[in-house]
Amino acid sequence: MTQVNSPSLGSGQAAADDSRKRVFAIVAASSGNLVEWFDFYIYAFCAIYFAHSFFPQSNPTVQLLNTAGVFAAGFLMRPIGGWIFGRIADRHGRKNSLLISVVMMCTGSLMIACLPTYDSIGAWAPALLLLARLLQGLSVGGEYGTTATYMSEVALRGRRGFFSSFQYVTLIGGQLLAVLVVVILQQIYTEQELRTWAWRIPFVIGAITAIVALLLRRTLQETSNASTRASKEAGSVVALLRDHRAAFLTVLGYTAGGSLIFYTFTTYMQKYLVNTAGMPVKTASYVMTGALFVYMCMQPVFGALSDRIGRRTNMMLFGALGALITVPVLTALHVVTSPILAFVLIVFALAVVSLYTSISGIVKAEMFPPEVRALGVGLAYAIANAVFGGSAEYVALGLKSLGHESAFYWYVTVMMVVAFLVSTRLPKQAKYLHHEP
Repeated sequence: MTQVNSPSLGSGQAAADDSRKRVFAIVAASSGNLVEWFDFYIYAFCAIYFAHSFFPQSNPTVQLLNTAGVFAAGFLMRPIGGWIFGRIADRHGRKNSLLISVVMMCTGSLMIACLPTYDSIGAWAPALLLLARLLQGLSVGGEYGTTATYMSEVALRGRRGFFSSFQYVTLIGGQLLAVLVVVILQQIYTEQELRTWAWRIPFVIGAITAIVALLLRRTLQETSNASTRASKEAGSVVALLRDHRAAFLTVLGYTAGGSLIFYTFTTYMQKYLVNTAGMPVKTASYVMTGALFVYMCMQPVFGALSDRIGRRTNMMLFGALGALITVPVLTALHVVTSPILAFVLIVFALAVVSLYTSISGIVKAEMFPPEVRALGVGLAYAIANAVFGGSAEYVALGLKSLGHESAFYWYVTVMMVVAFLVSTRLPKQAKYLHHEP
């Protein structure tokens, strides 16, 4: 009897050990993702305090525009980062790409934390600030595709949607953590202290946490194999566009709509509540902090849903519901006076967006074979995100300044229709990854 049961028990123990290792790998990979996005967002939240240190013009608006320009430059580096790190991940391993990415982000944060001001080194100060942001932009551009690829490959079969959803849990968590750190510093230090030196503290925190993430990522097991890494097509843009053009264009299509509506109801929404609805700045901040927290918590729920109904169904629901609710929700928010009602409307919209963001990584990873997976995911995401997501706020504010703010609502709606139509092209069962261990 003992001999009969022993293999079964051993097999069960091995399965349990394997599950624990995979869960730890998800935690280690996603913790690095949280740090990367914390470091990237903290710049935007602290810019108001350090702008004068690097751009000494007397006009505060010019200072903020200059820091915003540096922020945008980092954003535009994402496609290059998607290409470089996608190639590294496909040719030299996911783990190596993840390690280099977090080291680069750590370097950028440490540079900003230690940078001398304009008064000390003159024009070198803004030049070095730009260099640091370019490093961070490259890092974030490479982080998405490699993390999505790694998490999809290491996740338990049958629960890949659920586990992959933690990529956006940590992405949103990084943004929330950045807000929280700034709020705490505002309570501890005076305005003058923040403008003089305390603005450097979040960047030091970012660099330290990046080192912790690096140590965690060093424990990761590689998910790609030597044969795919040695393939002449591994990490090749030519091979990607020649053999997987349809998949690449499909990912571009639904990422364009997904990025646009994501930035509309997250980063732009606070400005919309203040500038359009006339809500006080602090009230809008409280509404958006609460909404983002709920949104973060929703990701695993919708990721698990995709494991039950399929990624294609999730994506089609996202496109269809996004097209139906965008105009009504934004129109209602235009005239909202109750913070509670605003919170409910935004959370409702973010629930629809969650149908996409919860499976954003896995639905892309399942479109490409392992030799070009990280490149296909990262490059397609970075291009669509930079063009459509990065421009969302500028398009919205530009149309508002021309007196046609409602045109932006319809712009988002049209892109949701595009996302729906593109999602109908998704196979009912993943062509790749579905049968991979």
